[in-house]
Amino acid sequence: MIHMLVRSAPDAIEKLAQLGDATRYEAAGVEPHSETHRPPRTEGRTGRPDAASVLVDCVSHVATPTGRKPILKAMITTACEKNCYYCPFRAGRSNTHRITFKPDEMARAFDTLQHSKIVDGIFLSSGIIRGGVTTQDKLIDTAEILRGKYQYRGYIHLKIMPGVEYDQLRRAMQLADRVSINLEGATAERLNALAPKKDFAGELLQPLLWAHQIREREGIRASTTTQFVVGAVGDTDLELLTTSERLYRQAGIQRAYYSHFEPVYNTPFENLPAVDARREFRLYQSSFLLRDYLWEIEDLPFLDDGNLPLDVDPKRFYADVYLRETPVDIIHASRHELLRVPGIGPRGADAILRARRLGHLSDLADLRAVGIRAPDRAAPYILFGGRKPLQQLALPGMDSTTTG
Repeated sequence: MIHMLVRSAPDAIEKLAQLGDATRYEAAGVEPHSETHRPPRTEGRTGRPDAASVLVDCVSHVATPTGRKPILKAMITTACEKNCYYCPFRAGRSNTHRITFKPDEMARAFDTLQHSKIVDGIFLSSGIIRGGVTTQDKLIDTAEILRGKYQYRGYIHLKIMPGVEYDQLRRAMQLADRVSINLEGATAERLNALAPKKDFAGELLQPLLWAHQIREREGIRASTTTQFVVGAVGDTDLELLTTSERLYRQAGIQRAYYSHFEPVYNTPFENLPAVDARREFRLYQSSFLLRDYLWEIEDLPFLDDGNLPLDVDPKRFYADVYLRETPVDIIHASRHELLRVPGIGPRGADAILRARRLGHLSDLADLRAVGIRAPDRAAPYILFGGRKPLQQLALPGMDSTTTG
């Protein structure tokens, strides 16, 4: 199949194969761990893709708002004029294999892959050449060709470049299902330590606010995400989650992504230690508590250094501290109170409220019957009309680290 595609569109498909997993640090779907935690492709000191990774690394099976899809993750160019200290595409890095596509070339390659049933969606990013505005035009042009010339109606996720103009952002949101504007740092100070040529407030934060305005005023459906580089420059979980909470509340972002720092050879940060991947996982759990469970920053169990404990789910940590002595009564609790209980998520809380109106909840079996998948997780922290539930003893070694 690959050889047939190369014959049909040789230049573009061959260049995509050379691009490899260039976007492996960029999460695109609702399950980022399945995208970013696969084993990285072999990259020698020349920076060129290993021969065994032909085209495969460009395609990720991504969970999107419209279902799981094989997505082409690609870049208009791997050249960049920015000097971000952690980035494999930074200006002057000799190990980076520079590849550039014209918009019609990228669109044609995607159309070939899409009609061959290899991909069903595109995540399109780019390095920055001749400024963010010029680069953004190339991303928009590619999407316009896909929607117009090729009549593609499927999933498009476009990266928004630093310094994008308002009308460019508006057009990108008209064309794409999702746009992403990466803050990278939690504050202007942290961004400056990561990427000194980028402007936190003007080039990155402002477009996130614009996107919210565009959705509110014009009813454009494209969702917005952002991403942070975690742990390279002393940022704390408190900083990252405080900024995330503000973006959920004030900019209406769909989600925040967290990429734990991994050093890249031949960059200024190549000798810094990699950040524990568990930190990224705890940030995601806490971010969901802020976004979906309506928690406040003050509810999260930060340690003295401003970071979360790595060895325990933040929701369970909270419950162990506050709910063991004062359990939540399932019969009388508000939705807000139910969402504090491990094992009860938004759907579960709604199911409990419905069941209370229709009948009687008296034990863990009743919770299971209304859709609470693991009521034993909730048992230490709840009451039924003032009475503790009968709890089945857990098997040795069983534990859960998933927020619910």
